Amino acid sequence: MPLVAIQPSYGNPVARLHWRDTLDQEIRFSSDKYAAALSEEQRAALQRLHPSGSARFWGATSVQDKNMDRLRTGDVVLFTGRNLVRGIGEVGVTFRNSDFADAMWTPDPDKGSWRNVYSLLSFRHTEIPYSEIWELPSFNVGDNFMGLRVLAGSKADEVLQGLGITTVTENRRKLARDAEVASAIAQGTLVVPVEAVHASTAVYRRDEREIQVLRAEALLVREYKATLAGAEVTRLRTPSGVTDLHVTGPDGTEIIEAKSSGDHNYVRAALAQLLDYAPHSPSPADRLSALFPTCPAAKSVSLLHRYGIDCIYRTMPNVFERISAPVEARMYVRKVWADGE
Repeated sequence: MPLVAIQPSYGNPVARLHWRDTLDQEIRFSSDKYAAALSEEQRAALQRLHPSGSARFWGATSVQDKNMDRLRTGDVVLFTGRNLVRGIGEVGVTFRNSDFADAMWTPDPDKGSWRNVYSLLSFRHTEIPYSEIWELPSFNVGDNFMGLRVLAGSKADEVLQGLGITTVTENRRKLARDAEVASAIAQGTLVVPVEAVHASTAVYRRDEREIQVLRAEALLVREYKATLAGAEVTRLRTPSGVTDLHVTGPDGTEIIEAKSSGDHNYVRAALAQLLDYAPHSPSPADRLSALFPTCPAAKSVSLLHRYGIDCIYRTMPNVFERISAPVEARMYVRKVWADGE
């Protein structure tokens, strides 16, 4: 699982200058100005992951040596400032080199060189308010993310899942796993454990998929949440992941999973996640619901109803319709999800 670094990067004039110079544009590290400052190993690593000879870069001073030692290829960085996640990047090559850093950024007068350097395999500009992170179970309202913070384990997973982030490295790992399994089956050999499949050593090409930051589900959830007057609305962390909505109101407890499409494969995914989340609700869930931007086909609604799950869909801005599952189906399946069996 990737680590997630929360990196303040826009809150002062120096940070904004760095942003302009090495995030808004790529640096040609193969040019004489920069190449001479790189070791042979660093130059080879950069060339392997960035064969074009150019990349975006960020850095940190020696104060952050321990944090920076943890970052590896494929980890995710949220670049924050002024109450927004302003960009999301995926770590490429990490190394410590004051000469290279000083060629890009003027050293800090107090903390010195920004010597902990990392390139970015991919980078996407965003405008995600801090409030979306505050809604995740492990975060607090009002947290302004001061100072570099590196998250691991469940906290990192919450951020990746909550903001809809999928990395290039993870996509490559899935493709590598698929190829490994297909090869083993075709050759009549055993399938190796997933931990043995590594894709991080492969060459990355400019035309490969960029880091994905999926916003449709988050915006759909935000709009629906605004309609839930008088209810306590949170997100629940479970061993299976983070729910989109966990609602407690006059009608009991409801778990809602949102999807960006009403197509049948999205409906199936919502069904599986809801049944996985349900046993972990602090108070037994009275209702499970799947939320979509449009009404799914009748066969998809029937699939949800077979397992006692309501279908909620958007009919116009800020207006949603609910197709309730038959009471007998919900009560029958509720015995299973409430008992965690």
